[in-house]
Amino acid sequence: MNNTAISPALLPPPAAPAEAIAFFAARLSFQTDVSDVRASLDSGNPGFALVDSRGEAGWQQARVPGAVHLPTADIPARAASLLDPVLPVVTYCWGPGCDGATRAALALAQLGYQVKEMIGGIEYWIREGFPVESATGTEQRPADPLTAPLGSITCAC
Repeated sequence: MNNTAISPALLPPPAAPAEAIAFFAARLSFQTDVSDVRASLDSGNPGFALVDSRGEAGWQQARVPGAVHLPTADIPARAASLLDPVLPVVTYCWGPGCDGATRAALALAQLGYQVKEMIGGIEYWIREGFPVESATGTEQRPADPLTAPLGSITCAC
């Protein structure tokens, strides 16, 4: 074993602490996760509007209870009629392989809204065992043990 070899995980080397603080603080100001959104919604006073930026087919298939349906393409024309301009907005789309929530967040920010993206999207909402609603009612599946702690809405991290 060569002790002088640098770990591939450390190439390039980690940023200086001050740079890391700036990066991670900025990242948290742009993103939130499904567990925090769920806890906020469960409080009864989340302090934000939750926007599902998917198209009609996705909305009909399943959505987070209480979300506002505002497809990204419709944001310039419809945001003002659906969203309070002083209330922050959290956007979501399909999941980590989709940048629809990012595009929606950008479109809303360009209109002057304070906005964050819910990382993981509806995929991780469902995988963590949170309820979804559709035209047939509300459904809740068990949490995927590979993505969420069983029996808890938070990872306690």
